[in-house]
Amino acid sequence: MGNKVSSGNPASSTQRTSVQQLRNRPHAQVLIIGGGINGVGTFRDLALQGVDVALVERGDFCQGASGASSHMIHGGIRYLENGEFRLVQESVVERNRLLRIAPHYVKPLQTTIPIFSTFSGILAAPLRFLTHKQGKNTERGAFLIKLGLSMYDSFSRDGGTVPRHQFRGRKRALAELPRLHPGIKYAATYFDASVHNPERLTLDVLQDGEKAGEAAGNGARASNYLSLVSMDGAAGSGNGTATPGAKGGTVQLRDELTGDVFDFSADVIVNTTGAWVDLTNQAMGAASAFMGGTKGSHIVLDHPGLLEACQGREIFFEHTDGRIVLIYPMGDRVLVGTTDIDADMAEDAVCTEAEIDYFFDLIGHVFPDVAVDREQIVYTFSGVRPLPRHDATQPGFVSRDYRIERRGPARGAGQLADGGAVVLSLVGGKWTTFRALAEHLSNDVLAELGMERKVSTAKLAIGGGAGFPDTEDGVQRWIKAHMGAGRDADRTAGLLTRYGTRAVDVMAYLDAGTDRLLHSTRELSVRELEFMAANEQIGHLVDVLIRRTSLAFRGLVTGELLNELAEILSGPLGWDAATRTAEIDHAQEVLQRFHGVQVHSLVA
Repeated sequence: MGNKVSSGNPASSTQRTSVQQLRNRPHAQVLIIGGGINGVGTFRDLALQGVDVALVERGDFCQGASGASSHMIHGGIRYLENGEFRLVQESVVERNRLLRIAPHYVKPLQTTIPIFSTFSGILAAPLRFLTHKQGKNTERGAFLIKLGLSMYDSFSRDGGTVPRHQFRGRKRALAELPRLHPGIKYAATYFDASVHNPERLTLDVLQDGEKAGEAAGNGARASNYLSLVSMDGAAGSGNGTATPGAKGGTVQLRDELTGDVFDFSADVIVNTTGAWVDLTNQAMGAASAFMGGTKGSHIVLDHPGLLEACQGREIFFEHTDGRIVLIYPMGDRVLVGTTDIDADMAEDAVCTEAEIDYFFDLIGHVFPDVAVDREQIVYTFSGVRPLPRHDATQPGFVSRDYRIERRGPARGAGQLADGGAVVLSLVGGKWTTFRALAEHLSNDVLAELGMERKVSTAKLAIGGGAGFPDTEDGVQRWIKAHMGAGRDADRTAGLLTRYGTRAVDVMAYLDAGTDRLLHSTRELSVRELEFMAANEQIGHLVDVLIRRTSLAFRGLVTGELLNELAEILSGPLGWDAATRTAEIDHAQEVLQRFHGVQVHSLVA
């Protein structure tokens, strides 16, 4: 689920294959609503168990909070202060696991905390622990941070894959990071992990589920741009009919690209729509009040000076208001975040001018001689965290853990009772723990179905992480071995970065016909776009810019690129001239409205 802008025109005049698969067989044991990482992770897990599972997402996959994260896979050191020891342990274990099973996207991240005092916060910390309120702002000093990092390291003892933390005094810290604020007293450095391509990792997980369904013969199927309208005909009869005699519940689905409506039934419905869980339950006729999401915003800067100041490290620290924030180099860009503001679900989640001022202020807090201005911002993004309702608890202290809420007929003797679908609603959850969360949620679904787990995902490589080289030398050997006619080392490296070892399949497709790089960017070719259109459920032009590539994130979208992409995609997606123009307009609107990017297109 995510922010939505209508393009005014369907992306294709023909029925999409993903939708047709659902219409041809309009019943599944399990229907998952919501295509963020937690829904997609659950889809993969259930497909691997042989469950007949379907998934629908009203926007694009990974369009909501999953695509608006801080791009970190982390144990959550600050959750120690909340007393969430179970969550920290699970997060550290899952961080280490993702480094092994998804090495193409999840990488170790060296992180430094600048520290300005020694004993500050010792009295305030217990109050924060007990009350989950900030209280009088007192910064965390070296003693508290040392204690926290020592505890953090202890959670990594079993199967740890990253080094333990190190403390530096002022002199050595400034020798390593000379542009840090000269008033620091210490710097603590530890390792977490990052995910530079969360959208593509989500696609990998989804495709693993689809392939598992094919192998099991149960046809696990998923579609984006397919929304839930109502349940059991509460808002109309629809244009289709669910499988006669199918037990469970029937929902009405609408294709957001064509407007077509049809019915679909399932024994178990899993609501993984994040911050929209309550609204989805309301659409199914059973309003809930589980959620209390908070908005988090980020900016992306093209700023060589700030990039150099970071020295390849994430700078993770407490700002003057007590909020934990970060400055994070990603390639040749710098990500700065994040805010934590109670969200109004009636408004678009966008980065505001006040938040940008806040980000500039926090940069100055640790890098006082690094000047920044709005001209250096190439992209902004904002999402609503799927946090539980928290009433008087301050946003920064709301638990990042998750729970599963059940409603529906009672389960009897391990089997579903007749009389309607069971609905499981996911409340909470975060990127780092998606695999463990999906396993937990899947186990609950299997119990409802009276089925046993067949496969564990704990050691199962994700998509293009299978066989991914584990050293830089190995990466270079892989690139050299897969260069082909007309494909140099840079292009091959780009494909490996985008797809992991699944790049082999992409390159086979590229080599099967005449190909050329785009005029507007050397990062894409005509046949690669055709491959995406055929295999990655592109619904809108903007999907390529934001979620199939990182072109928008890095500020590389031009009018020439918009026009060239629209022209090439017109063939495989069946766009006529009017639709092509509408898609360009739609992309411009999304980029400007939600990401602060203004692109002037050429005449199409």
